[in-house]
Amino acid sequence: MSVPDLPQVLGTDQILATVASIAAQQQPDGLIPWYAGGQADPWDHVEAAMALDVGGEADRAAAAYDWMRRTQRPDGSWASRYDPGGVIADATAETNHAAYLAVGCWHHWLSTGDDAFLTRMWPAVRRALEFVVGCQAIDGEIWWAAGDPVALLTGCSSIHQALRCGTAIAEHLGEAQPGWEIAAFTLRSALQNRPEAFADKGRFSMDWYYPILGGAVRGTAARHRIEQRWDEFVVPEKGVFCVSDQPWVTGAETCELALALDTLGERSAARELIAAMQHLREADGSYWTGLVLTDGVRWPVERTTWTAAAVVLAVDALHAEHPRSAIFKNAGAADAANPAR
Repeated sequence: MSVPDLPQVLGTDQILATVASIAAQQQPDGLIPWYAGGQADPWDHVEAAMALDVGGEADRAAAAYDWMRRTQRPDGSWASRYDPGGVIADATAETNHAAYLAVGCWHHWLSTGDDAFLTRMWPAVRRALEFVVGCQAIDGEIWWAAGDPVALLTGCSSIHQALRCGTAIAEHLGEAQPGWEIAAFTLRSALQNRPEAFADKGRFSMDWYYPILGGAVRGTAARHRIEQRWDEFVVPEKGVFCVSDQPWVTGAETCELALALDTLGERSAARELIAAMQHLREADGSYWTGLVLTDGVRWPVERTTWTAAAVVLAVDALHAEHPRSAIFKNAGAADAANPAR
């Protein structure tokens, strides 16, 4: 086990406490809700499972992925939202929710080197990405949900990473999927060159940094993108605004921006962001979702597993001593030949 730390920000014991706070919310069937008695969704469920692996909870992470395998629908999708007990609350088939399974499964393999796990999950990964590719428009963008031809920049950026991870899984298993490579290429082109193809969600910080985090925009273009809106979204010593027009900093967005900065080699700035959001940490290692700066109120009144997971993954990326740590930096192109076991 290689548990990361971030000196003078979060130690190994603190990371383990945060991972334990996530594990404590996992249901017996493997599902990880936002918080005890709260809702769950496939994307955040996978993100939480990835954090479990970082903390050495490989069996719990595998159980989370097996929940996905068991509950996948015939078309390759999952419901958008589940109430406690795994009851479907919103049946919408979101593409980025389905796609993220590939990222989680590749991360688990990079964490464990477990070929049997990857073989077991492969049919679900294949069906999920075939569902996603089936929702792709001719010019590259991918609809946010089956039957609704609207594309979202953040979701498509996450899907780009997922297609890369899915391709890595396929190649490792000798099941090459050239169609996914083509889908990723055309999606990347849309993300880089056709902003008009996506619904206008520019007030959300995720639309600012996610094309970088998902691997579609890098280099000079990525640096320019960060510089353009830094002062609009970043609050020194507090974190990152979720939306530009509200005084609300959120932990997950702050840590995701840190992950995006790490892909550009901006490690010092990334570290400062992780340090800045520690005001959201509770004594047990869990994290509040956000803080309203104008009145100092934590809102919503919830400590979410996906916020905690974003912290763990960001620290792991900056620790940079395990193959899984580069899954965002390489956007799915981590060295498949040398997983740490």
